[in-house]
Amino acid sequence: MTLLPSSLFWRLALLLLVLIVVSQAAAIVLFRQDRANLVMRQISDTKVAQIQALREALANTDTVERSGQLGRLEAAYGARLLRAEYRAEIGLPPRAPLMIELATKLREVFGEGTELRVQPREQMFWIRLQAGERAYWAGFPFSRLQENEFPRRFLFWTAFIVALLGVSAWMFARRIASPLRQLAQAVAAIGQGQTPAPLPDAGPQEVAQLSRGFNQMAANLQQMEADRVVLLASVSHDLRTPLARMRLGAEMGVTDPTLRQGMIEDVEEMDRIIHQFLDFARGEESLTMTSCDLNRIVLHVAERYRRDGREIHTETTELPQLILRSTSIERLLTNLIDNAYKYGSPSVDLATRRAAGRVVLEVADRGPGIPPDQVERLKQPFTRLSAARGGAMGSGLGLAIVERVARLHGGQFSLLPRQGGGTVARVSIPELPLPH
Repeated sequence: MTLLPSSLFWRLALLLLVLIVVSQAAAIVLFRQDRANLVMRQISDTKVAQIQALREALANTDTVERSGQLGRLEAAYGARLLRAEYRAEIGLPPRAPLMIELATKLREVFGEGTELRVQPREQMFWIRLQAGERAYWAGFPFSRLQENEFPRRFLFWTAFIVALLGVSAWMFARRIASPLRQLAQAVAAIGQGQTPAPLPDAGPQEVAQLSRGFNQMAANLQQMEADRVVLLASVSHDLRTPLARMRLGAEMGVTDPTLRQGMIEDVEEMDRIIHQFLDFARGEESLTMTSCDLNRIVLHVAERYRRDGREIHTETTELPQLILRSTSIERLLTNLIDNAYKYGSPSVDLATRRAAGRVVLEVADRGPGIPPDQVERLKQPFTRLSAARGGAMGSGLGLAIVERVARLHGGQFSLLPRQGGGTVARVSIPELPLPH
């Protein structure tokens, strides 16, 4: 668990804030230290003796001539003098350790009533002195540093702070840029036709989301390449058998009615396989979503099969209007019914109902059923379970198309065992209308 913000923006903002705070704190510390050194140098033992003499002179000054005497004492001792009763407070109290130590030393020398104050802008320090019955503020200017002393110290500490902040910023930026560098390398690998290792989804929130998106994109590209290979293999495999029969029929003159009918069925099967390939390659996302009555679609498709002489039973309940891609739903339903006829009994049962805030569509057959451990595999493109489902020819795309259409509508597709034998293909879609 890290205390850093999850967002890249806030991490950069935190870095800038830390740099500003550290630089300001360092400037304040250096300023206070230099000011304390100036005052400490000013109040040497000689200065303490001078201030002691000033206090005695103030105590001995005649009360009547006190105002005129203050001006002469200011000129004589190089100080500014203010009566404490007219100016109770002046400057700032000491805060730096050296200044506090100096204030303590002055109280030991001149008594408990002694105070030390500093005026940074005026470059003055003030000492409150108790002279007889009266108290005074005596102000003295800061002494200047010796030539080149301040620049050297300032340059040293400035360089040290800049180096420290620079190293910290570099380490922080390197930590942030590392996932982006890995992403750039992975993109270059994909551009060269290679398959990069999955990127770690650690780091700032934006970088983690970018890594997850890239990993998903790379997985999709890999799956598309695998599907392309399987598609070519499936086309060659699924079309080779009917083409061989047609060639045999052509060589024999197609005089046998059974062979002629088989050729017609082969052509129809080839057309259906090619149609499924096109449906799978076309996708469903571009189709427009409209308000639809699912029962109406179910009854329309069932009637089409009845006109072809197929036995199909429907059982519908009242359903709400849904926002659907009607063409995709018809394609989904057609694939499920075709699978039920191909691998099951001549009779197929259709049903619609509502359950737990969802609309449920079911297509049930009386075929041999599907092993539960093979259900998810059968939803993948170009996958068939011929041994368990009768060995019929097909593209292996029907259930993959159903799975894709169901997910596109926010639904779920399940293949469940039917009581009494067979399979129930169930598609459930949320009742609430979906956004476009």
